[in-house]
Amino acid sequence: MIKRKVYIAGPMSGLPDCNRGAFHLAADVHRAIGHVVLNPAVLPAGLSQSEYMQICIPMLMCCDEIYLLDGWQQSDGANAEFALAKKLDLNIVYQEGIDHEITL
Repeated sequence: MIKRKVYIAGPMSGLPDCNRGAFHLAADVHRAIGHVVLNPAVLPAGLSQSEYMQICIPMLMCCDEIYLLDGWQQSDGANAEFALAKKLDLNIVYQEGIDHEITL
């Protein structure tokens, strides 16, 4: 059985701890339902925006789906990932206020 591969995208820059908590919680939910998760929030601090994108774009290209956290529209990186996901015809799923803590 082939598992769905999901990339988590959303706002990071300027948020406390780069919003890692929201990324990790969404990743936990997706893993709990059997998905393979590619989570950019596991990358180390200290890289430039350009370096993060150089890593994240290939991660996204390996996936079947992009999961967009609330607030993604305010993130240049997430907007770029969204545009690529559309071009690659990936399944696009929006958080839309889902409380992941309740889901778990």
